[in-house]
Amino acid sequence: HTEAAVAMAMAFFLLAAAASAAVAGASWSPRPEGDLVTGLPGQPEVGFKHYAGYVDVGTGGDKALFYWFFEAEQEPEKKPLMLWLNGAVNLLFLEAPVGVGFSYTNKTADLGRLGDRVTAQDSYTFLLNWLAKFPEFKGRDFYIAGESYAGHYVPQLADLIYEGNKAAGRGSIINLKGFMIGNAVLNDETDQLGMVEYAWSHAIISDELHSAVTRECDSFKEEADGGRPGKGCSSAVRAFMGAFDDIDIYSIYTPTCLSPSAGSASAAPRSSRLVTAPRLFSQHEAWHMMRRAPAGYDPCTEAYVTRYFNRQDVQRALHANRTGLKYPYSPCSAVISKWNDSPATVLPVLKKLMAAGLRVWVYSGDTDGRVPVTSTRYSVNAMKLRARARSGWRAWFYRQQVAGWAVEYEEGLTLVTVRGAGHQVPLFAPDRSLAMLYHFLRGQPLPAAAPR
Repeated sequence: HTEAAVAMAMAFFLLAAAASAAVAGASWSPRPEGDLVTGLPGQPEVGFKHYAGYVDVGTGGDKALFYWFFEAEQEPEKKPLMLWLNGAVNLLFLEAPVGVGFSYTNKTADLGRLGDRVTAQDSYTFLLNWLAKFPEFKGRDFYIAGESYAGHYVPQLADLIYEGNKAAGRGSIINLKGFMIGNAVLNDETDQLGMVEYAWSHAIISDELHSAVTRECDSFKEEADGGRPGKGCSSAVRAFMGAFDDIDIYSIYTPTCLSPSAGSASAAPRSSRLVTAPRLFSQHEAWHMMRRAPAGYDPCTEAYVTRYFNRQDVQRALHANRTGLKYPYSPCSAVISKWNDSPATVLPVLKKLMAAGLRVWVYSGDTDGRVPVTSTRYSVNAMKLRARARSGWRAWFYRQQVAGWAVEYEEGLTLVTVRGAGHQVPLFAPDRSLAMLYHFLRGQPLPAAAPR
């Protein structure tokens, strides 16, 4: 493909960035100007400042996380700050943990220690050091957002901030107001059950396979809760995963990338694991070999972007790869082979932070088969929240069209679906994502009726 195709691919990712970055910004002090991005090869000029580079989270520069920050176009000094995290693919603001994207460690042993706890602590250290680098944001309203396995990352980081604020001095408090997570891994049992129910209800698997998986795997109950998978569970799970071999599990109605010129990034099977997969499914090798077909309007987008970020001139422009990594840039890390801790559920953390008064939105693109809307609804229902009487389950609108459905809960959580969007919602629906984000930041309900 030509440079124009790469530019188009980059545009999709910048639109996704805009959904978070357009609300973050400030006028800068002179200190971070070395991180200012003055232009990207093959890309058009933009009307906002953006910065990229590293923030050390270790000692002596041996461990650092890569960030990309976008300043708001209008009145940046008045806008809040939002940190965007993703699961295995961290595209916009922060690539975490080390070993993902351009983030690195010089100590091989660090890669063997990775898990939820280390990732949360490193992200917290990153944030404290980033705020020292950009001090204008200290005390600014702060939000976190992310998708996929960020269903773990975001609330775990929010919990660290919440607890850290209790011991912090007045000038060191991070003014956390809330967070939003999309197509999020939340609770192993309901995540897996919802995935199977979604595949069956969308005619991807047969009645017989649906019955076999739920029966033999005991509806994916954790062993601690009395779950007893049968001998046929392994073969049923393998058959279930095989049903997605020829489609994009992250966007079941999107064509897969068939173009040989897209490059090797899409030519071979890719891991679909979201850093760590739900326990039962991850026992099977087929889980890790499921084809990771890139999602988006152009199914080869991920291949274009992978090739683009491996260009040396692009890396120089972004102040990236300062240590000369021995492996190519990839959206899915090939150097992380061990994940030491991943709780079966983060629902207690969500309930704790809601009780602390944080605003929590959980959203779901409804064409994702990997962490589908059924999983999200089962997980939210497991918290036994109380729907607000004035809300209920209702449609929300954007430009006189139904954009999705939503329900608000008394405890402070809002559940939102985005109609026709896949796993990475801003990539599929940037305009509706921005509208959703606008209302989230202002604490306003989504539009309940089409404007007349």
